[in-house]
Amino acid sequence: MTLLPILPAVECQWDAISLGEVLLRFDPGAGRIGAVREFRVWEGGGEYNVIRALSHCFGHRTSIVSALVDNAIGHIVEDMIRAGGVSTAHLQWKSFDGLGIEARNGIYLLERGFGVRGALGCMDRGHTAVSQMTRGSVDWDAIFAGGVRWFHTGGIYSALSESTYAVVQEAMQAAKVAGAIVSYDCNYRPSLWAARGGRGAAARANRALMPYVDVFFGHEADIASELDENSNRPPDHTPGSYTAMAERVLNSYSNLKAIVTPTRRPVTASRNDWGGFAYAQGVLYEAPVMHALDVLDRVGSGDAFAAGVIHGLLNEKPLDWSLRCGLAAGAHTMTTEGDSCQASLREIEHLMANAGAGVQR
Repeated sequence: MTLLPILPAVECQWDAISLGEVLLRFDPGAGRIGAVREFRVWEGGGEYNVIRALSHCFGHRTSIVSALVDNAIGHIVEDMIRAGGVSTAHLQWKSFDGLGIEARNGIYLLERGFGVRGALGCMDRGHTAVSQMTRGSVDWDAIFAGGVRWFHTGGIYSALSESTYAVVQEAMQAAKVAGAIVSYDCNYRPSLWAARGGRGAAARANRALMPYVDVFFGHEADIASELDENSNRPPDHTPGSYTAMAERVLNSYSNLKAIVTPTRRPVTASRNDWGGFAYAQGVLYEAPVMHALDVLDRVGSGDAFAAGVIHGLLNEKPLDWSLRCGLAAGAHTMTTEGDSCQASLREIEHLMANAGAGVQR
């Protein structure tokens, strides 16, 4: 039985389109934010990282729907997006007022952590151009008119403002009408929901979006009507507990075709156990755990995981293959600096085959 009714590639202009914010990340390398005086700069964003990996690593035709202020910072980000192979055809540009009072581009600083010292981030993303997008500001009918096989967005973008949440709803509705597969990664961030009701408010917002979703990246706490003591913890499942959880979620939303969840158990900040589960059509899939995986920079690994899963499903691979592809893409992302997966498809498939880290000649 086919898991998803994906539109044929020959009938579509785009394999995948994503909606989300693209920020500029300032990286102090191995140092601390408050102590270094030089930073490397990357682009990143939860929903964007997925679409970039689908383009750069997996060779899909992709585009990002987002907004930037028309100044030097915005054009640095634009150039980085293009370098990743993602189309900028659907970027919206907001005029620069000279100071950034009316709108600005988001930035964030992040130190990676090492050993017993955890990662530490400092966000500076208030009043950005993308957070001011509203229902009706994007011509979704025009975007989907050329054919879009997959649409992806997530909880980070929907958390930016009340208006961006409305944009997510509008985009999902248009995607469903156009026949695109819709995926949603809840990606709960306490800092984004602190002033809007925390975990409970995020779960209520996610529940309202679930009727439009085909592939759900997350777990039960992301949509729970009642929170318990485990709701703010990373997912920690056995095959039995994941099966029970997934059945509850899929029984609640008959439109959902699959639920997919990466699992991470930090041994230290620079060494993690990395695994994942998926569930669809009454069958559980568990990826072999990569124990004590060495981590250089974990940011974006969950996004690369989602991209690997989507790549497999776009190519009509079985869900267990897609899960292992996501796990390998996420693992590779943790070996390089920056938010984006830098691995090639060959390297990802090499790791999937348990070929190890030996030299490839």
